[in-house]
Amino acid sequence: MHALTLASFVFFTGLVAFITWRITRRDDHQSTQGYFLAGRTLTFPLIAGSLLMTNLSTEQMVGLNGAAFSDGLSVMAWEVVAVIALVALALFFLPRFLKSGIATLPQLLSIRFDAGTQLITNVIFLIAYAVILLPIILYSGAIGLQGMLDLSGLTGIESSNALLWLTVWVVGLIGSVYALFGGLRTVAVSDTLNGIGLLVGGFVIVYFGLQAVSDDGGVFAGWEILKETNPDKLNSIGGSDQQVPFFTLFTGVFLINLFYWTTNQQIIQRTFAAKNLAEGQKGVLLTGFFKLLGPLYLVLPGIIAYHLYADQGVAADEAYGHLVFDVLPPYLTGFFAAVMVGAILSSFNSALNSTTTIFSLGIYKGVFKKDATEDQVVNCGKVFGWIMAFISMTIAPLLAGQDSLFGYLQKMNAIYFIPILAVVIVGLLTKRVPPLAAKIALIGGCLLIFAGYFVPPFNKLPTIMSEFHFVAAVFALLVAVMLIIGKLRPRDTDWVQEDSQAVDLTPWKGAVPSGIVLVILVIAIYVAFAG
Repeated sequence: MHALTLASFVFFTGLVAFITWRITRRDDHQSTQGYFLAGRTLTFPLIAGSLLMTNLSTEQMVGLNGAAFSDGLSVMAWEVVAVIALVALALFFLPRFLKSGIATLPQLLSIRFDAGTQLITNVIFLIAYAVILLPIILYSGAIGLQGMLDLSGLTGIESSNALLWLTVWVVGLIGSVYALFGGLRTVAVSDTLNGIGLLVGGFVIVYFGLQAVSDDGGVFAGWEILKETNPDKLNSIGGSDQQVPFFTLFTGVFLINLFYWTTNQQIIQRTFAAKNLAEGQKGVLLTGFFKLLGPLYLVLPGIIAYHLYADQGVAADEAYGHLVFDVLPPYLTGFFAAVMVGAILSSFNSALNSTTTIFSLGIYKGVFKKDATEDQVVNCGKVFGWIMAFISMTIAPLLAGQDSLFGYLQKMNAIYFIPILAVVIVGLLTKRVPPLAAKIALIGGCLLIFAGYFVPPFNKLPTIMSEFHFVAAVFALLVAVMLIIGKLRPRDTDWVQEDSQAVDLTPWKGAVPSGIVLVILVIAIYVAFAG
């Protein structure tokens, strides 16, 4: 079994690497536009594949299915509500991003406000990615792989600590090579190939899982048994005692999804690289369609695992690993492990690529060396990327022993998600709000949410009103403060967004109808499973 698992794992991983190299070997990796923006050549399949895979990693595959094990279908909010955010990206945000011809979100804030606002946002993103995001992707990925594969048996290493360090460094080094030698297009192509594998693998898990529920009586029989024995787990409306209470869908859950899909550099950088607005909109809306399918492979397996293991004392976050290990045949276990490594690599190399883009264009060229040549900017990005990779690979194994890594990540993310979203939205929708307002909102917002989480007596607020309502209240406060400052101390002149002529801004004719259809499908899914 070990030999078959290992052989299929090596074959699939090698196949993705070879195809990626064949497709991208003649790309421009020397200019800043070629390296950081794929030469603005990405078409909709690559944009959709890369968006989907950058979002998916083991903390989501394991964590969301683990949440479904505990709370059932209501946790699908993190997938389904994301569709509304993607429609907003396609119809509102993306036309404005591409009009300015930006490579990073902070560049937009420089154009709308000033260089100081850009610098503050650059620093916030760099600290968040380097200290929180990159290490957690590597750590959760290593733990997830150890749950799905008998890594100690495969490698002969018995020390769990040594195995953790080895897994983190192997995955980290492979991801760094993709991100730092190939640039954004290499990341996008490998993401798309892994995305196909992940979708196939995810549905295969559901197929074998439902077969296990029905004792090989068929998939539909398994689904009927689930509905009869666990009706409470198939309710889309979250109760007040669950992780995603229903009314938070309209406050914090919506806002966190909106930031993640519309203003998070790690995610939206591939949309900046769109060949034109029409291709970008197609790619974003296709991602929305795939997110509608997310509950099938990110939530349903957790409910299946609950049915199979609830009386066996299996912990929620271990449920998905158990299911994969138990129901997949040996020849598919290696394939699925390779797909999971692809998901880890995708999130890691996308975050690393975004980190180097922000540093190179925003800090190095923007602050330290304004007359830097294209070669110097790209080379500086590669050096900085390796430094970040080594720091994150060193920090990741030290995270062992955290009580709730997924919960910690969500908390830490909200600290900078909400202020940046408030500044971007107010910046795009108003003409006279000054740079001072943006700086106060960025710094004040981060401090407010940090205090609400960690500083007594303020940390009682999220407990009293729910964490999601709390961050929504902070968002509303920041928007109000910025508008008040805009009234009291407005800019001297109206801000007018200029067209950079970077790409063709003709919208896709099907964008609005497709967006409406996606929103209707989101409502239909909630209504269909409302208990």
